[in-house]
Amino acid sequence: MKETLNRLINHEILEKEDAKKILVNIAKGEYNTSQIAAFLTVYMMRSITIDELEGFRDALLELCLAVDLSDYNPIDLCGTGGDGKDTFNISTLASFVTAGAGIRVTKHGNYGVSSKCGSSNVMEFLGIKFSNEADFLKKSIEEAGICVLHAPLFHPAMKNVAPIRRELAVKTFFNMLGPMVNPAFPKNQMVGVFNLELARMYGYLYQNTDKNFTVLHALDGYDEISLTGATKTISRNAEAMLLPKDFGVSTIESSAIVGGDDVADSAKIFTDILNGKGTEAQNSVVCANAGVAIATVEGISVKEGFEKAKESLLGGKGREKLKKLQELSN
Repeated sequence: MKETLNRLINHEILEKEDAKKILVNIAKGEYNTSQIAAFLTVYMMRSITIDELEGFRDALLELCLAVDLSDYNPIDLCGTGGDGKDTFNISTLASFVTAGAGIRVTKHGNYGVSSKCGSSNVMEFLGIKFSNEADFLKKSIEEAGICVLHAPLFHPAMKNVAPIRRELAVKTFFNMLGPMVNPAFPKNQMVGVFNLELARMYGYLYQNTDKNFTVLHALDGYDEISLTGATKTISRNAEAMLLPKDFGVSTIESSAIVGGDDVADSAKIFTDILNGKGTEAQNSVVCANAGVAIATVEGISVKEGFEKAKESLLGGKGREKLKKLQELSN
């Protein structure tokens, strides 16, 4: 690691295979915490290259505990986090709304590192069982239309990094990797990223897979569709700019989509929205994100996807999916 750190400090970049090897060695526990922290810090101070990102991704996918849910043709809705916006749990809510619209979801998530309440924090608070047992996950996706893949259960290799990330409490390149390393290897993916450069890298890497994908970045910095302005989208066949009017809604203020002060507060916002007590802005943001996910899978327009999402949310179908998953968890 000393040699690698010296190279990186001298502004050299890693080849894909070198990057992969370093992450495998981190997983094996071959480096101490100071070395790992220094390694993570380098990438807070300079951009990651495509080769480095691909190497890190390949290492995590090779080391993960894979689960085969391909029979259900699921989608993952996942953001990188790290946008510093402290919104409520939009992509997790959108996942339940998407499931309510009849599309199977394999929701990959983790505890919040750079945010107050990550996807796993709110799921755990609401009594969702975290499991890597294939039978339980299949039952969840069959009966509730969605299963929750809590990242630490599928990426044991990262146990050496988790406490360091928690202590650093800022975004690292692991935020960039999260959406890329879903252990169910879903063929459909809607992923939000925290900057435009990363959106382009994701688009490039996903073009070289068999995934059906939409990469999103709101131009005012959100790692999801925020409806506070324009959102850049990159898919296999097109790049586009999405505006609130494309969903038939008005631009909203950023204050309308802030999250809770703690996990309990965040969970209340979550259940209020699923129970039909969300504000118009909250409902619109959730349905816009779910709508793009639905459109990604079904090949329809985002406006049609949005209408299906609205029907799912306001018709209580998303709430039913959460209730079913809670029942199965008990």
